[in-house]
Amino acid sequence: MNILAINRRKNFSPNHIGNDAAIMRLVCDELTSFGAAVRLCDEESFMQIGISDSDGIISMGRSRPLLLRLQQLEDGGMPIFNSSYSIRNCFRKNMTEHLLANGISYPASVVQQTHQPLSTDALSLAEDGLWIKRGDFHAIHKEDVTFAATIAQAQNIIEEYALRNIKEAVISRHLRGDLVKFYAVRGTSFFYSFYPYEVKHHKYEEYEQINGHTNHYNYDAKQLHQLAERSAEVLGVEIYGGDAIIQKDGSIHIIDLNDWPSFAPCREEAAKVIAHFLFKKLSTQNETKKSATISGKS
Repeated sequence: MNILAINRRKNFSPNHIGNDAAIMRLVCDELTSFGAAVRLCDEESFMQIGISDSDGIISMGRSRPLLLRLQQLEDGGMPIFNSSYSIRNCFRKNMTEHLLANGISYPASVVQQTHQPLSTDALSLAEDGLWIKRGDFHAIHKEDVTFAATIAQAQNIIEEYALRNIKEAVISRHLRGDLVKFYAVRGTSFFYSFYPYEVKHHKYEEYEQINGHTNHYNYDAKQLHQLAERSAEVLGVEIYGGDAIIQKDGSIHIIDLNDWPSFAPCREEAAKVIAHFLFKKLSTQNETKKSATISGKS
């Protein structure tokens, strides 16, 4: 089996460049141990090389030109993990709309045009502060996810987004509670969750000051896994991670879900699960394609 693997561009790995590269490298090593021939490349070189001998593509890439190319290949029958379509579904606006439309427990949120004053719907969410997040993509810069303690701060932030040519922002109600981060592979028993502030595994220290110290509120860990799996199913992503807020009453709210994260605290175990998952999926899909080809010739 020939597999093409695509690393994530550095600007899409804020504060996690080494971690993102490490999980992909370990997964490739595991796939090689299964007998697969793996070619690892970056996003730029992928756009220049041929893929005619590839049986499947695994990708952490997120750039728009790359995703367009992957969608074309996927539409032509190339197995790709995560699906290029699911990666687009994880862009902030898309994620928010999909999760809310499917009844996922998610903070009350609205999409705000950045060239306009804060809408009435946005203002109605401001009791405990607002999270302002760029709508068109993942967070690349620190300012792409910003907390606003006041309405004036929120207005300033969306005006700054407009100056950066970010046309839409997702504005979400701030939820008080414990932040829990998780990593998973959909359809498997692998699910790793932890309190990121306690192990200093977070992008920006300011977030801890906003959320406050961890209270260890009681919650149903099985329910968190089920909610994460349902969210990943809605978005179509299979190798995923995310964040949730556990409130004082034990209620769980997904606040973020993203495609193929770093898995840094559980990297070695995760790499084995991911590689086994990918090898099984690609083997099954390629056997199906071969059977269909043989049947078509007979």
